[in-house]
Amino acid sequence: MPPRPCCTPGREGSAEVLTLTRRPEPAPVAAAAADPAAARAVRDLVALAGGRFLMGTEDPDGFPADGEGPVRQEVVGAFRIAPTTVTNAQFASFVKATGHVTEAESFGFSFVFAGFLSGPLAATSPAVAGTPWWRSVPGADWRHPEGPGSSFAARQNHPVVHVSWHDAQAYCAWSGTRLPTEPEWEFAARGGLEQKRYPWGDELRPGGRHMCNIWNGDFPVHNTRADGYAGTAPVKAFRPNGYGLHQTVGNVWEWSADRFSPTGPERTMRGGSHMCHDSYCNRYRVAARTRNTPDSSAGNIGFRVAADISPAADISPAAG
Repeated sequence: MPPRPCCTPGREGSAEVLTLTRRPEPAPVAAAAADPAAARAVRDLVALAGGRFLMGTEDPDGFPADGEGPVRQEVVGAFRIAPTTVTNAQFASFVKATGHVTEAESFGFSFVFAGFLSGPLAATSPAVAGTPWWRSVPGADWRHPEGPGSSFAARQNHPVVHVSWHDAQAYCAWSGTRLPTEPEWEFAARGGLEQKRYPWGDELRPGGRHMCNIWNGDFPVHNTRADGYAGTAPVKAFRPNGYGLHQTVGNVWEWSADRFSPTGPERTMRGGSHMCHDSYCNRYRVAARTRNTPDSSAGNIGFRVAADISPAADISPAAG
């Protein structure tokens, strides 16, 4: 297994960074099909007919050690997928309905980019070995994205962050959805474009237009915000792809249902984040992938939901 890239820190070995007492595990979340908020969470899922497509890449700028290649033909059946990642507002409805306690809250800390921290937190939060721009911040969680004193209140339509794979699974159980498989995710993220580097084509900024939320400038010391954002962006801030999905690359990493390798415990994440920069991590390509332990969380990790399709569903021929 290759060493984890610097895209997202993980909890394994985190006791060497910060030792905190973990609170008891929250009770399992029961499905809440009758909950109106849960119904709203899935009503706008995009129905895709599925089909054959070429998955993966052998891009010379890619990361072969991540298992991006070889290019191979995959077949996905019909399914539904959310046009956006789960927002803070949607996750707040889930927490209100279920009382769910995230793993970041349970552990008592999560990982935050150092440049987002206030003076005292920046001075006292331990740096992650090898990637000092990541800090282990006590009190950082989905409600407090940059730690104590911060709030998601002004970011209702931004992606929820600091959610683990287990937290995403709990949300899915409540909303009657599931996480997409890697083939489903890549099929949907490509938007019907075969073997293109990005959801819109091969050029990162066609005509000079910013198409996604990634790091612009000199990482990690200066972000020009040329795309309009330093951290997360609203989930519909950029044009959707050909299937109507927004920001399948950039903004936040998205958990998938699948393991990164057949024998390992780590789960795959797809899409890159607002912290990706081609000087060290150009994983905002559609075929790119990375991994983390299912209990890990950070300020650039979120998720998008999917669902099986009903036999009576109306599927647009253009969507498959």
